[in-house]
Amino acid sequence: MTELDEALAAIDTWGAEHAAATVLGTSGTLATRGDRERVSRWASVTKIATALAVLVQVDRGVIGLEEPAGPPGATVRHLLAHASGLPFEGLTPIAAPGTRRIYSNGGFDTLGALVADRAGRPFEAVLGELVLEPLEMRATTLRERPSQGLHGPLDDLVALARELLTPTLLRPATFRLATSVAFPGLTGQLPGVGRFDPLDWGLGFELRDGKVPHWTGSRNSPATFGHFGGAGTFVWVDPVARLATVVLTDREYDAWALEAWPPLSDAVLASAGQPGA
Repeated sequence: MTELDEALAAIDTWGAEHAAATVLGTSGTLATRGDRERVSRWASVTKIATALAVLVQVDRGVIGLEEPAGPPGATVRHLLAHASGLPFEGLTPIAAPGTRRIYSNGGFDTLGALVADRAGRPFEAVLGELVLEPLEMRATTLRERPSQGLHGPLDDLVALARELLTPTLLRPATFRLATSVAFPGLTGQLPGVGRFDPLDWGLGFELRDGKVPHWTGSRNSPATFGHFGGAGTFVWVDPVARLATVVLTDREYDAWALEAWPPLSDAVLASAGQPGA
């Protein structure tokens, strides 16, 4: 058993009935554990795929980042960066656009509706054409909202992470923009983690930066980006280490995750020779 295999064995202690994880690098899968084919709920990790669909349409000129969308004064860029002023749930704004970082499911559902409207087809069909099919994520389906509705197996989530390690769907400049801070300096609450000043976010991707505490590890570089979900799921990509880790569980996110996930990430990075924080 390799050090990476030993690191992933920690998922067996998390109290989930089902847990699966993979570590991958630019050369491919480095270690995996658990059932790779069992379909799980991805919850808010879905937002990564939804953001990619929006950004593909931006690259194609179908949607503009600066075009109005959502509440008055907000744009597609605001919605992608959780800076539109929409609340966690619902479509009634609670702040002016660009003044606070408010994590919003409604904002991503609004983006899904925009993509569907431009294509003249349901968002599920467009997401399949733009993201799932090109990445060969054949066992993954959108059963619920664009903000949180994907269900799929570990192997498909690995395919998504591989795309984030070595992007093919977006223009390089667009991908750099998506993984850089949008609307710098905004304060906000990262649900289930804490309040941060600033709460940095890209276009669909949460950015680790210097957040403490955080659901990634202390060894993760500030450039790390990704997302976690309320179903006990996460994806992070560390472009400095050139590694990604994906996890699916059926244990709902709670305090246990903030205790369990960072040590796993640190063990993964330590086995890859990354220095400590």
